[in-house]
Amino acid sequence: MAHTAIDILKEAILLERRGKAFYSSVAENTDSVSAKKIFSMMADEEEEHIKFLSKQFVHYEKTKSFLKLDGYVENPEEEVSMRVLSEAMKKEISAAGFEAAAISAAMDFETRAVKVYSERAEEAIDPNEKALYKMLADWEKSHQHFLHQLNEDLKTNIWNDNSFWPF
Repeated sequence: MAHTAIDILKEAILLERRGKAFYSSVAENTDSVSAKKIFSMMADEEEEHIKFLSKQFVHYEKTKSFLKLDGYVENPEEEVSMRVLSEAMKKEISAAGFEAAAISAAMDFETRAVKVYSERAEEAIDPNEKALYKMLADWEKSHQHFLHQLNEDLKTNIWNDNSFWPF
């Protein structure tokens, strides 16, 4: 079944809202200071994406066309602080605990978002729509990569943690 531009925008906004709700919930429920910061930052980024998509949605409803991207870029300092925080977080959390489970669930979220956005970027005919979804896919890929690395490091930590194993 072919999805209309409106259907895809609605799905994208819903995905971002769910991601934001999830990240906010993890931030509220963790005892790790750095995990709280990381998940809060990710929730803020999803909020940016919601605003961005909502603006496109309103414009598309009125004009049946997509706004040209105004050179929006993710903040490079954010990437650096995420790396610093993730080093701290690895020391603060258990690889078998709540935060690690949240990282795993977040990876699934991001993977789904990348799939939706990448497919739409391929299908889109409107060059502004194509650019929009390519940018969103790239954003979510950077989240996905960050979470994947964190997850791998945590698995290595747990593997090397003698007190974890019963044998």
